[in-house]
Amino acid sequence: MASHKAPLAVTCGEPAGIGPDITLLAWCARKALGLPAFYVRSDPGFLARRAKRLGLDVPVQAVEPEEAAGYFGKCLPIVPTGQALEDHPGEEKPETAESVISSIRESVEDVKGGRAAGIVTNPINKAALYGAGFRFPGHTEYLGHLAEEMWPEAPSRPVMMIAGPELMVVPVTIHIALKAVPGTLTEELIVETARITARDLVSRFGFEKPRLALCGLNPHAGEGGAMGTEEQTVIEPAIAALRAEGIDATGPHPADTLFHPEARKSYDCVLGMYHDQVLVPAKTIGFDDSVNVTLGLPFVRTSPDHGTAYALAGTGQARADSFAAAVRMAAVLANPGSV
Repeated sequence: MASHKAPLAVTCGEPAGIGPDITLLAWCARKALGLPAFYVRSDPGFLARRAKRLGLDVPVQAVEPEEAAGYFGKCLPIVPTGQALEDHPGEEKPETAESVISSIRESVEDVKGGRAAGIVTNPINKAALYGAGFRFPGHTEYLGHLAEEMWPEAPSRPVMMIAGPELMVVPVTIHIALKAVPGTLTEELIVETARITARDLVSRFGFEKPRLALCGLNPHAGEGGAMGTEEQTVIEPAIAALRAEGIDATGPHPADTLFHPEARKSYDCVLGMYHDQVLVPAKTIGFDDSVNVTLGLPFVRTSPDHGTAYALAGTGQARADSFAAAVRMAAVLANPGSV
């Protein structure tokens, strides 16, 4: 595993999206934003062309990961993926898929080899990758697969967290249809997700005894069984099991009253039963400064909390706030105890 002094690896993300834009913008404001050294696994020529399109003065330099920190102050270090990319903002091109996938894999390999402290992933479009053999519902699941492959001695289960200055949330089920949630939600799944969340809040975020608030699944947390029984049959037993292990878990709470300022004082992280239950409030409260963090992995991974935003790519209208926050958080999480 890399030390925290190693640079961060940034993936290229979807070339037609705003990933290249926000990476370039962040490098330009690196001093003002307080960014640590990072390099991008991509095509140097492509990023140079995107910088020119945006009117940004960004010298790029092809480097090896070990050289990146020394170059970061004067140019944007690029570790070439070996695949040339054309600059077509807003235009999805199937031929770029291999480059996007290899950028992710090679960045994880860099962490495994001690060349990077952690990875920051730019947004991808999963649908654009399926033709190249990508078979995962999202970034999180693919990173879990890579962790199992490269760290077989350290079993992992990725857990998605959205972390912002005012709110931290974890969805127990992630990229599945809403109608599939009740059948997928089990006591074991809730307990495992909460354990991983509590463990990483201690080991990476520096909490002494994190307070977890668990949402109900149904409106008003089922209202005593009148609106559903999952709270009584699945969620309450999971909370009891967690508390028996010494984890400070409360609930099930009605989600519609859990996110106002006064309520947020009573917990450190919310576990929701499905994706939108907690991501909607998280993105509403902190869209520009929240970060996607993957817990439960043997390496640090963060990502900006937004998508590819094709309509903004190449226009100069994209904002680098969430990307910069992701870079800063990755550096902190790679150095446990500094939060």
